[in-house]
Amino acid sequence: MDNRQRRSVNRLESAVRKLSEHYFFRMNESVWTIIWFSLLRGLAFGLGTVLGATIMVYVLVLLLSQIEFIPIIGEWAARIIEQIQKTE
Repeated sequence: MDNRQRRSVNRLESAVRKLSEHYFFRMNESVWTIIWFSLLRGLAFGLGTVLGATIMVYVLVLLLSQIEFIPIIGEWAARIIEQIQKTE
């Protein structure tokens, strides 16, 4: 093996050693750690989804409640509301 190949192998060994010492691999050494991390991530995702949807619906309702003040769309919205009330 010549000198250039030896340096390449040494660099590769160093990179593999650094990768194996990385936080991601140390964190995932245990199955229980992976399960705990996945549970927390799922809870955070679910909570974020529910809060985001709630805020979006709230803003949408606020915007739609202001539609009556727009002349053309307000009349159209009033007719739709009237039709909905008639069918009930």
